[in-house]
Amino acid sequence: MRHTARKRFGQHFLTDSAVIDRIVRAIDPQPADALVEIGPGLGALTRPLLDRAGRMTAIELDRDLAARWRSEARLQVIEADALGVDFAQLARMAGRPLRVVGNLPYNISTPILFRLLEAAEAIEDQTLMLQKEVVERMAASPPGRDYGRLSVMLQWRYDIEPLFDVPPDAFEPPPRVWSTVVRMRPLPSPPALDRALLGEVVGVAFSQRRKLLRNTLGTWLARTGHAVEFELQRRAEEVPVGEYVALTQTLVRLGVRPAVHAQAID
Repeated sequence: MRHTARKRFGQHFLTDSAVIDRIVRAIDPQPADALVEIGPGLGALTRPLLDRAGRMTAIELDRDLAARWRSEARLQVIEADALGVDFAQLARMAGRPLRVVGNLPYNISTPILFRLLEAAEAIEDQTLMLQKEVVERMAASPPGRDYGRLSVMLQWRYDIEPLFDVPPDAFEPPPRVWSTVVRMRPLPSPPALDRALLGEVVGVAFSQRRKLLRNTLGTWLARTGHAVEFELQRRAEEVPVGEYVALTQTLVRLGVRPAVHAQAID
């Protein structure tokens, strides 16, 4: 399949057969799986996955590539932006949780992660290739430079397991950065909370990383009109995920609602 990579879609096509084989083995697709690939591209992963799973769904924004894939009878092609796809509906149609895979475009990888987060209840696992720096932030623990809003907003809902790194020369055209394959499994019993409120809490906390929380989150908490016990003599990057979750749950019980329905991302 010949195709010129389009910069506006962030296309970098995986070509290294050893890396491809390693990713497929990590996914270990089975015939009964409801497999969904975001961005099949030229099919480096799609074809070996189809050989093992038998059938799967592919989401492709590039209309030329989507048209070419429609000749593959084993593949259900959704020509769309992944940010607009209802993954929960796909799971209902499949009758089982989805297994999501893909080499995500670097320019929209974080928004896609949050789109998938909205449907976490309908997903069995996600095996994704992302920019290495993004995966480091996703999996970071406190305290540390990489630990931030993205870490908290994903770790409260997923078990995040970086698998292996991929060099730029594994792609055509090669990106300027290294990539990492990561496996994300939604937690079976996640804490119940208002995700938008958690996003607001974490966004305020990390709005000025160098300052103590008394100057950021403390001021915000005071405006809620409720007295909440929370150690504010530390920086945002020193607070574990569980404490942000517990604070959000307390605020929900007190009747606090998010000011805006926004996602907190780096």
